[in-house]
Amino acid sequence: MEISLDIIKDKVECLQAYDFRELERAIEERIGMNKALLLRVKQVQHQVTFDPLRNKMLYSAVVHFAAD
Repeated sequence: MEISLDIIKDKVECLQAYDFRELERAIEERIGMNKALLLRVKQVQHQVTFDPLRNKMLYSAVVHFAAD
């Protein structure tokens, strides 16, 4: 049996929440997790849209992590 360990160079995570502060907390939590993998935030894109089914704003973010 052979075990192969590869270095993660890039990682993209998509997050969403109905509360902006909740989305912020989720992003901060993911940043902490990815620091353990030696990844830093390269870029963050965010968007807000209206969800007519819940009659609320839906906040979403795409966070691109990359190795130094």
